[in-house]
Amino acid sequence: MGRGADGSRSGERPGRGVLEVLRALETGPRGLTEAEAGRRLARFGDNVLPARREVSWARLCVRSLRDPFTAVLACLGLVSAAVSAWGTASVILLLVAVSCVLRATGEHRADRSTARLRELVATTATVLRRPREDAEPVSREVPLDELVPGDVVRLGPGDLVPADVRLLRASGLTVHQSALTGESAAVAKDAGDLSDGTGNGVFGKPRYCFLGSSVATGSATAVVTATGARTRFAAAQGGPAGRREASAFDRSVHGISWILIRFMLLTPPLVLMANAALRGRGLETLPFAVAVAVGLTPEMLPVLVTVCLARGASLLARTRGVIVKRLPALHDIGAMDVLCLDKTGTLTRDRPVVDRSLGADGRDDPEVLRWAAANAWWTLQLADLPRPDALDEALLDADTDGATAYDAVAAVPFDPVRRLATAVLRTPGRLGTHTLVVKGDVHCVLDRCALDEAERERCRALAARAADEGLRVLAVATAERPARARGYTAADEHGLVFRGLVTLRDALAPTAADALRDLMDGGVTVKVLTGDHPGTALRACRDLGVPVPADGVLTAGRVDALTDAELSGLVRRTTVFARCTPEHKARIIQALRAGGHTVGFLGDGVNDLPALRAADVGLAPRDAADVAREGADVVLAGKDLTAIAHAIAAGRHAGGNIATYLRVTLSSNLGNVVAMLFAGLLLPFLPMLPAQVLAQNLCFDAAQLAFAHDRPHPSVLRRPAVLRPRALLRFLTGFGLLNAVADLATFGVLALVPNGSGSGDDETLFHSGWFTENLLTQALVMFLLRGDRGGGRGRRPGPVSWAALALAVIGLAVPPSPLGPVLGLTALPPVYYLPLTAVLVPYAVGLAVLRRHRDT
Repeated sequence: MGRGADGSRSGERPGRGVLEVLRALETGPRGLTEAEAGRRLARFGDNVLPARREVSWARLCVRSLRDPFTAVLACLGLVSAAVSAWGTASVILLLVAVSCVLRATGEHRADRSTARLRELVATTATVLRRPREDAEPVSREVPLDELVPGDVVRLGPGDLVPADVRLLRASGLTVHQSALTGESAAVAKDAGDLSDGTGNGVFGKPRYCFLGSSVATGSATAVVTATGARTRFAAAQGGPAGRREASAFDRSVHGISWILIRFMLLTPPLVLMANAALRGRGLETLPFAVAVAVGLTPEMLPVLVTVCLARGASLLARTRGVIVKRLPALHDIGAMDVLCLDKTGTLTRDRPVVDRSLGADGRDDPEVLRWAAANAWWTLQLADLPRPDALDEALLDADTDGATAYDAVAAVPFDPVRRLATAVLRTPGRLGTHTLVVKGDVHCVLDRCALDEAERERCRALAARAADEGLRVLAVATAERPARARGYTAADEHGLVFRGLVTLRDALAPTAADALRDLMDGGVTVKVLTGDHPGTALRACRDLGVPVPADGVLTAGRVDALTDAELSGLVRRTTVFARCTPEHKARIIQALRAGGHTVGFLGDGVNDLPALRAADVGLAPRDAADVAREGADVVLAGKDLTAIAHAIAAGRHAGGNIATYLRVTLSSNLGNVVAMLFAGLLLPFLPMLPAQVLAQNLCFDAAQLAFAHDRPHPSVLRRPAVLRPRALLRFLTGFGLLNAVADLATFGVLALVPNGSGSGDDETLFHSGWFTENLLTQALVMFLLRGDRGGGRGRRPGPVSWAALALAVIGLAVPPSPLGPVLGLTALPPVYYLPLTAVLVPYAVGLAVLRRHRDT
């Protein structure tokens, strides 16, 4: 934490009085002189937050090499170069370079977009400064960055608090500090030395206001205790981030990578040993062994993943104003099955609306609302307040005509100590009589009413029931007094007649209900993590149609009593977590992730930073606190669930294409590798030359780029797109073995069909026949396994269909072309094509049957 002018943190030790603080800061109520302010500016520096250092493009490029697939490909490229397979090495290393450049470019563009969001929303502050020591202080505007500890500043409605300050005087001051604490309502502040506040640590102390908060109502004079990097906001922003756990994408990629790495490490030794033992071949088969290992590798995966994610991120930025700062986060949001969010500003708007007005008997009584609205209107007018607070504004919206039906003579405005506001009206039809209308906290109003204890308890119970239903409650009472000329004070608020209650609820966000329905239909479970009362969150969920089980509410107190294992079991069936601190939110998210969920968190304040870092994907709106935007993976155009739904759709689109690519490529590659291993043992020559393996892989790889531009089947968008290594391995086993059977059947065809007279012709025809069959089977795999249930039925041919057709044409056209002899291929006699068709047709039928069986 930073230190103030006296060396203490934020310039003040809790519990000090005003005079002690001023003395420690070597200042006074009249402020600093201009000369002293200049000296302190040189000593403490400008009042600006530490700048975030952007990661350079080159560093992002190098960081991309940490991707497991990219690292494996780089190693294979180096091994290929070591055995003088320069063509293979060149292609692989080129793919590595392209992947790193694409990923670094996408993330660098996102970083620049985020940097453009950082802008100061205030540039000046009102300060008391003296030209010289014996001069009177002058109130003037100074640039925000010129504030120094010891400056005396004035705050009014709508002002941002320009630094950490200690209040000297305050009148009706309330402050929004949700960016620091997550509290949805404005917090009352008071300059009194005896005001200690409750909760939220130092942020709950009424004497203090902090950089990052803003004035809602009232006015104040305060002394600056800390500026710039020494503020608590800067401390939260610059605190240790800790090592972030692997996200869902990272875990999936690592799982798939290790499956492939084991296969690739095992394949070359097997090829070398088998050929040495059965055929007497030595190191001359090493290039072929490396080619087989390369053939198992999805060389295009880093490029295709980066292209898929970059295209989705670019589309979101262009059409929805959503910035994806970390490309894998787009996959994570597509794989997300749990979304954690706060209530205020997301499910509800940050303002209340009137729900009901109840008489003292608990029945609806519109007269109570009329009295409350009159109180709000005349308190605003006669107390010379700049604007009504949120509750008064809701009352005036609900009963505008009733508010002005009375004539008032005086008002005693609300203050946070007595928690009441009083308007003094001329009693209609009764000259010489004034009516006091008192509105405010239920307990404070009831304590001033002329009620017996039983009646008072009954009224408190009525208010408690409303509060348990998630409603805010205001009490209204009146009293008649003889008209008088002298002013009214808080001492006149006694002997009141209790009129009733006005209940208010949070206004629902206009798009929340539809967006929540879409999220739940898409397999995303919504969980509410809020610092509010559980009844308030339950009310919002019920109004929006979010199902909450009877045991689906958990308070922070219960969370503290649970072990991590117990919490992991309980979070699955809990929908609302109430009274949460930042630490509770982070722990709940970690428990959900430990249970196997992919978790997203939407937050906008400094207090949300631990949860943003704990989630698989952190989301923040564009107007969030700067530190929240910096800590998030995805920045939304607004705090709107609709924007999240669009990001999820883009993530599932990209994730669906990546998953389809992996299924198609790995099943085809695995079948080819198995077939090549058997062929290498059964044939007196290599089943395929390294150059032919490379050419075949290049054709297949180029065709697979179409997956980055494919539109997956709509069913892919209806559920989280998760890469599960075990499920992928089961898929590969079935389809890979089918592909190997087709290749082995091709061997039989090539061996049984009459061919050339010489062994050289036999070898060349074998290579040509298998080259053609391989590309045709790979084209069938691309066409039949793209997308999910229904394949391409009812849709126009897409890029994958056209790429598969091009691959088939290449397989048929290359052997008889001038390129054929260069690769050691030759034209196939017509007699070969009929048996090859006899192999391909059952293969296509088997693919269709296996796919249908998997889908069901």
